Amino acid sequence: MTDATPRSLVRAQVALESFRLSNDALFVVYALRRVAGEDYESHLSTRPFRGGRARQLTRGHVRDGAPAISPDGRHLAFVRSPVGTPDAVGQAWVLPLDGGEPWVLTSLKHGVASVHWSPDGEHLALVAQSGDPRFTVGSEKKGRTPTARRITRLDFRDDESGHVGRRAHLWVLPFRRGAKPRQLTSGDYDALHPTWFPDGSRLAFAADRGPDSTIQPRLELWSVGAAASRPRVRNLVSMAGDADRPAFSPDGRRLAFIGTDVADPPDELPPSLWVMDLPSGTPRNLTASLDRPVGEWAWCDLLMAEEAPGPAWIDDESLTVIVGDHGRDLPYRVTLDGEAAALVDPSLPLAAAGIETAAGAVVVSAALDSASGDLFAVESGRLRRIAGEGSAWQSRFPNVDLTELTVDGPGGPIQAWLASPADAGRRRLPTVLHLHGGPTGAWGPGGTLDAMLLCAAGYRVLMPNLRGSTTFGAAWVNALRLGWGTVDAEDAMAAVDGLVARGLADPHRLAVMGLSYGGFLTHWLIGMTDRFAAAAAENGVTNQVNAWANSYFGVHYNRRAGLGDPLTDAGMQSLWRSSPLRHVQDVHTPLLMLQAEEDRICPASDNEQLFVALKVLGREVEFILYPDEHHEMKASGRPDRRIDRMERTLAWFDRHLKHAPDRAS
Repeated sequence: MTDATPRSLVRAQVALESFRLSNDALFVVYALRRVAGEDYESHLSTRPFRGGRARQLTRGHVRDGAPAISPDGRHLAFVRSPVGTPDAVGQAWVLPLDGGEPWVLTSLKHGVASVHWSPDGEHLALVAQSGDPRFTVGSEKKGRTPTARRITRLDFRDDESGHVGRRAHLWVLPFRRGAKPRQLTSGDYDALHPTWFPDGSRLAFAADRGPDSTIQPRLELWSVGAAASRPRVRNLVSMAGDADRPAFSPDGRRLAFIGTDVADPPDELPPSLWVMDLPSGTPRNLTASLDRPVGEWAWCDLLMAEEAPGPAWIDDESLTVIVGDHGRDLPYRVTLDGEAAALVDPSLPLAAAGIETAAGAVVVSAALDSASGDLFAVESGRLRRIAGEGSAWQSRFPNVDLTELTVDGPGGPIQAWLASPADAGRRRLPTVLHLHGGPTGAWGPGGTLDAMLLCAAGYRVLMPNLRGSTTFGAAWVNALRLGWGTVDAEDAMAAVDGLVARGLADPHRLAVMGLSYGGFLTHWLIGMTDRFAAAAAENGVTNQVNAWANSYFGVHYNRRAGLGDPLTDAGMQSLWRSSPLRHVQDVHTPLLMLQAEEDRICPASDNEQLFVALKVLGREVEFILYPDEHHEMKASGRPDRRIDRMERTLAWFDRHLKHAPDRAS
C-alpha cells in the first residue's frame, strides 16, 4: 500500500480522457493521460468490446486524443500535440489499425482540434482555427507582441486561451497522403460539434452567429456543403434558446440535439433532448417531463471528459443520453414517443461522462462507487467493465468509504456524500465541508483526489448538494434566486449540523473548502460564522460587482442566475448583497486563497480585493498564485502545481485543526 501524499496521488493518476466505439461494436479506442516527468503524456489504446487484453496504439512524448475510427474499422484518425514544445499545435494523424506506423495528415499553421470521418470513409472533416488575428493592431512576429489590441466585442477572451485571437472553423480533407484541407466555413464565430449528414453531402454544426456571443449567447444548428467550391451555410434549427450537439438518425430522417426553448434560459431550466423530422419539421421536446438536465454530469475530478456529451441513436426509433438525477449521471433510453427510462438501476452510484452507441451496443465512460473513470458496456440493465486502467491505479492507495446521506435542511432533505477513512467507523473525526462549483453543479459518487488525500490524513469530507445544485429538479435550483449566500449558506450549515448530530464530525475541528462558486461560498461562510477552524478557497468570487465585468461570461451568466447587474442602482445593490467582501470585517477564520493567475472565469483581480482587505485588518490569510494556470487547475494544471496546491491545503488544515490547541478548551 502506497501512502496517499499529494505527490504520489498526482503522479500515479491515470485519467481516461476520451473514447470511441467502432461502427460494428467489435472494439473501443480510448485515450489515457499519465504524468511523465514534469508534463503529461496521452496515448491511445484499444480493447475488444467483448473483453480481452488492451493493445497500446501510440507512444512518445506526445498528447494523443480525440480518436475517430473509420467507418470500415481499418484506420484511426486522432489529434497529436507535442509535449514540451513552446507554441506547438496539434495536427491530425492517422494510424492503420491492422499494423503500421501513424502518419501525419495535416500541417495547418494554427493546428487541428478534432477529426470526423465521412460516412463513406473518403473524407475527414476537421475543426481548426483560421483567419487573421482578431483585434490585433500591428504584426505578431515571433517573439514580439503586437502593437495593440483593439477590442470591439466582449467575446475577445476565454479561460483556456486568454485572448480569442482566431475562430474555429470547419475544413474538409480527402483521405489520402499529400491531400490539402479545404476550408468550408468562415466568419467571426466558432463552428462547433460537427457531424456528417448520413449521405455525406453536408455537415451539420452548432454556432452562435449573433453580434456578440458573450452578451446574448444563442447557439443554432447550421449546415454546410462538403463538396461545393463555394460552400453555402444554411440554418437547420433555430430555437428561442440554444440548440447544440446535432446527431442524425441512422436512416437520416431525423435530427436530434440538446437545447432549450426559452430565450436566455435561467439556471433552473435544464437542457432537454429534442428531435426534428427532416427536412424541415418542428422540433419536439422528448424529455420535458423529466425535470432533469440532459447532457450534463456531476463534478468528479477523477473522471475526465472532452465536453458535455450529446445524444446517440440506438436505432431509428430511440436514443441514449446522459441524464443528471440526484447527484448521479445515468445513461437513459428515450423513444420518439417521449418515453424515458434509465438503462441501469437509478440508485447505482454512477457518474457517467460520455456515451457511444453502435450496432445496438451502448458504452459509457463513468466513475462507479468513488472509483476513477473507466469504460463500461451497458447490457440488460447492468454494467460490464470493458477497460479498467482508469481506476486500477487507485488500488495502490488506502480505500475511501463513500456514503450517501440525507440530512434535514430548512428547505427540505439535503443529499450529501460523505468520504471517510476506510477504518473510521463511527468515530468523531475532524471534518472538511467541501463545496462544489456552479452553483448548478452537483457532487456525485465519482470521488475526488482531494477526498483521497484528506481521508488518508484522517479527515472526513462532507460534500452536500445544497439548494442551487443541479440534478434535483427546477425548484431546487430556483430556490437560489433569493441570492447567493442565502439558502445555500443555510443548507451548508445544516449539513454540518446534521453530521455533528450523528457524532461523525468533531464540532471543534471543522474546515471548509471549495472551488469557483465553492470558493465564493467558502468566503461567504467565514464572514457569517467562526465555527470553522480553517478555510481554503480556490478561484472564488469576493466582489460580484467586479465579477460581472471581469469574468469572461459574467454579463449573461449573472443575468441568467438572477444575480443582478451594475446598470441600475437596484442591480448594483443586488450584486453587493451577494459579495463576501461586504462582510470582510467579520472574517476571523484563517484563510488560504489559491488562485490560477490566468483564470478568466474567476479572475485574480477579484480575489486580490479580499486578500488586501484581510491583510489591512490584520487577519491570517495567504494568497497563492499559480502562473499560467486556468480555472480547472486542480484537475488539469501542471503536475508540480497540482501537487503544491494539495500540499498547501493539507498543511493548512493540519496546522489549524490537528496541531492547534483544542478549540473546545
